[in-house]
Amino acid sequence: MNGRLVLFDIDGTLVDTGGAGMAALKQAAREIYGAEGPELDLAGSTDSGIVMGLLEHFGEKATPERMRSFYGCYLSFLAENLAEGEYEGRVLPGVVGLLEALRTGGAVLGLLTGNVALGAEIKVRHYGLHEYFGFGAFGDDHHDRNKLGPIALVRAAEAEGREFSGGESLVIGDTPKDIACGRAMGAMTVCVATGMFSALDLRTNGADHVFENFEDCDAVISGVFGGRPGV
Repeated sequence: MNGRLVLFDIDGTLVDTGGAGMAALKQAAREIYGAEGPELDLAGSTDSGIVMGLLEHFGEKATPERMRSFYGCYLSFLAENLAEGEYEGRVLPGVVGLLEALRTGGAVLGLLTGNVALGAEIKVRHYGLHEYFGFGAFGDDHHDRNKLGPIALVRAAEAEGREFSGGESLVIGDTPKDIACGRAMGAMTVCVATGMFSALDLRTNGADHVFENFEDCDAVISGVFGGRPGV
């Protein structure tokens, strides 16, 4: 079935790491620079944008080598934090049921996230969601989240052997930056209020569909897809 392309954000949309990601960024900064640096706004941001800001704060140029070095340290701490279980993370309500319904209904699933690719893999594998996603666009593809949509379309075409347009795609996230990213690629936007933003915030920012959570999978499928996710 030629299904719709559905692109998911990770943090606040699929999972809550319980602060493991934020802690890993601070741990990496302390490891490399001896201090945590400024307060970080992670909601909808890309890892590359965040790391560029951190390097600038510490008087460093964001060269590819320095970026890779920071990522390596951050990812090591991220994997360690998740493995040790100190942070009370979880898959968010209704996510597994929604992913199963979309896949069974013929939708094509991918990731569209500010996480760097390896960070995304670490998270979805830790929470048992990796089987649903074979491709995606990530924070190390570009620091500007609005540039990630076209990259996701190319990766989807490579994975599925056919072209996808923004108009036949959906972006599912939990922040105004997810909405802006979806708009930039001409996609429908679906938001869930399981992150830092309320349903009202997300509606005010122009999401096409907003849900408090994904626990009522039938309501999501009916409201967004008219009951047929593959169409």
